[in-house]
Amino acid sequence: MRHNLSEVKELIRDRRTIYPEDYSNRKVHKEIVEAVLDNARWAPTHGMTQPWRFKIYTGDALKRLANELPDLYKKIEGENFKPKKAEKMKKRAESVSALTFICMARDKDEKIPEIEEIEAVACSVQNMLLTCTAYGLGGYWSSPKMVYDKSMNEFLGLGEKDRCLGIFYMGYPEGDWPKSHRTPLEYVTEWIDQ
Repeated sequence: MRHNLSEVKELIRDRRTIYPEDYSNRKVHKEIVEAVLDNARWAPTHGMTQPWRFKIYTGDALKRLANELPDLYKKIEGENFKPKKAEKMKKRAESVSALTFICMARDKDEKIPEIEEIEAVACSVQNMLLTCTAYGLGGYWSSPKMVYDKSMNEFLGLGEKDRCLGIFYMGYPEGDWPKSHRTPLEYVTEWIDQ
């Protein structure tokens, strides 16, 4: 065996979605954010297009973003704007030391179907979540409807065919590591042998 399978299995099963509201005020240092993103680059990618792109906000830019996000949400949602949701976005941005927009850069030749590029980015986020778990960090991939809007592309300076696929929060959790469960394998598999 090339790696300790029991440790890999434990890491995968220990991964949790931990919301920013449950983070302590302990700072996540830049070196750890870089390590998380560095592992994201090793996700599978058809045709080696490596479509993942990350826009990381820290420091004063993050403080500014905390005020800009609710305004952008209001612009995009129009009549469907919900003040509580806007306030939640603001508080989440204020509760982390780094906030990352998960983006997909569309291959210029479009040789790979877009769905496969999106799937590659999703795999990169799984690598991020697993790395966060290894560091004892909570991770949360948020995908409010507004991230898919063209206004978000403009806000982030993305190309016309690129996409924002969500907002990634990470932080040290307050309290105990959450427990979870999954449906047993026999309920989600079908073996075809003839």
